Amino acid sequence: MKNINWRTKLPAISTNLLIALLLLAGAAYGKNNKKTDVPPFLYEAGTEDLPKGCLGRLEVLKEGFTFKCPAGNISLPFSGVSVMEFRPDVSPQAIALKPAWKVPPEPARVRENKYFTIVCNDQGKLRVVVFRVSEDDMRPYFAEIELQSGKSVKEYRSYDEFQ
Repeated sequence: MKNINWRTKLPAISTNLLIALLLLAGAAYGKNNKKTDVPPFLYEAGTEDLPKGCLGRLEVLKEGFTFKCPAGNISLPFSGVSVMEFRPDVSPQAIALKPAWKVPPEPARVRENKYFTIVCNDQGKLRVVVFRVSEDDMRPYFAEIELQSGKSVKEYRSYDEFQ
């Protein structure tokens, strides 16, 4: 039987066991805490050739908005934007314009702000898009939109403000 020198082997074994334990703990933590990267904006209604419910991302660029979803992309220049509202229902101003809806809005009011409406006159063509988005996801966009466009989003927090 070989004589094992535990004084030299014990630190190496302990270090290897500690590393293995840390790797297992790290792998378990990463497995349970993966964020699902769900796009926050849902195309709810509008005059664009996109299907209702198309989930995508809204980018605020220097010259305008770009919405990208699997079914396609749309761009709206800031120069033509006349209405930007975030409210519990679809903007009555947008509905009153009677645009040629490809996806008509469904009348609905929700307790919290969920609808971001943009009305744009792009080269003589009236364009309206309505996105459904949570208030938490919309919050960071307010400052960015104002900074890039020089225009502000009208935000209605309760029914009393717009009735």
